Amino acid sequence: MIRQPLILVTNDDGILAPGLAALVEVVREIGEVIVVAPDSPQSGKGHAITIDEPLRINEVEAFDEVRAYECSGTPVDCVKLAMNVIEKDRPFDLCVSGINHGSNASINIIYSGTLSAAMEASLEGVNSIGFSLLDYSFDADFSKCKSYIAEICRLALEHGLGETNLLNVNIPLGDIKGVRICRQAEARWVEEFQQGKDPRGKSYYWLTGRFDNGSSPEETDLKALDEGYISIVPSMHDLTHYKAIAGLTKFAEIKV
Repeated sequence: MIRQPLILVTNDDGILAPGLAALVEVVREIGEVIVVAPDSPQSGKGHAITIDEPLRINEVEAFDEVRAYECSGTPVDCVKLAMNVIEKDRPFDLCVSGINHGSNASINIIYSGTLSAAMEASLEGVNSIGFSLLDYSFDADFSKCKSYIAEICRLALEHGLGETNLLNVNIPLGDIKGVRICRQAEARWVEEFQQGKDPRGKSYYWLTGRFDNGSSPEETDLKALDEGYISIVPSMHDLTHYKAIAGLTKFAEIKV
């Protein structure tokens, strides 16, 4: 009997998110699926882990005939528990995270719980993909992107991911023209805070801000998305700026 690929599904929007249900619907057709997702929304948690309180996992009946667990921790906690507790004796063949409700293109990758969950699995040597749709609404329509996600996952299982084991995939709204392999755009958030007073007269702040995508050169993920293409950015955890090393030799001569 041919063994089905074992696929870990997670997200940062929580176990009840429609994007998670859409992703499960896609990948259950190509492998054995295990879902481990946060029990509440965890957007913007990045690569945070829980170290100051116990973690709890509960098996839930969220998807027909699919093992699913909710976790009290972060998206990265979910992946760690999936690989080291829930399925510690069976290696995963693929980890998919999402489908996120909203963009994780450009600089958003460093804040994203969706991508951080996928990155955590990639650190364990598992080919991993984060999927995001550029629609922040709870009732986002995932129907147009499901066939693309299915094909991307099939290719990852059959052929691997080349020299990386982590992909950041973002999907535009509306009709999809195709797929582009891109680099990450150098955009940024311009931070703004709304100040208010609580009933006791103490100040509080809501982070708002706006996204400044700069010029979005042709080869970037933001440009691809603006033109109606799915962007695929090969990613990695290594944050070393290799070209800068040679220009910093004076720092190695410091003696005190």
